[in-house]
Amino acid sequence: MQLNKKIIVFLFLALVIIIVGFNYNDVLSLEIIKQKYEDLQLLINANPLFYYLIFFLIYIMVTAFALPIAVLKTLLAGAFFGLWPGVILTSFASTIGSTLCFLLSRYLFKDYVQGKYQKYLGTINQGIKEEGLLYLLFLRLSPIFPFFVINLTFGLTHMKWTNFYWISQLGMLPATILFVNAGVQLAQINDVKDILTVPVIISFSALGLLPIITKKIYERFKRQH
Repeated sequence: MQLNKKIIVFLFLALVIIIVGFNYNDVLSLEIIKQKYEDLQLLINANPLFYYLIFFLIYIMVTAFALPIAVLKTLLAGAFFGLWPGVILTSFASTIGSTLCFLLSRYLFKDYVQGKYQKYLGTINQGIKEEGLLYLLFLRLSPIFPFFVINLTFGLTHMKWTNFYWISQLGMLPATILFVNAGVQLAQINDVKDILTVPVIISFSALGLLPIITKKIYERFKRQH
């Protein structure tokens, strides 16, 4: 429970830092953080389309430049926009941003990526050789590698950017739904004891089960082929 409490504090604290700032003496108060969240939610509700657009563009830029904060961004989408608006915004923004990162890696930062992530390239090229496009799909469904590493390293493969886009859109969708839903549940927490409610427990249990289930499917597929 202590770990989950830290996640909640970090989530809303990061939001306050980025958007409105905060009084350092108040950061350990869950009530203060919740109030900041509610104030921001009022702003968003007053002009939702504007904030949808701002979030969408920021998400694309952050993903395109391979900043490793995908989980936080997706949780915030659920916390502020709800389940289905959050899923739609995150799904398309993450895929567009990932594809831009893929293209930047291929055409502008090839030498840098090749030097920094050399240890991943052999594994990825071997996976593509053995399983083709399905290899990327399995990586997206179960993040064996961090997503920003996938975006960068696949830019150095021979995969077409169009294939990278649609596979990423499909493969990241289940995790996107689960993380956005987790953000929705976090936004409804008013007290630390609310962490133990059934919707929160189910939401985070599903996050933990997704990689395990995907790994089992992946191993079964490999045995059959």
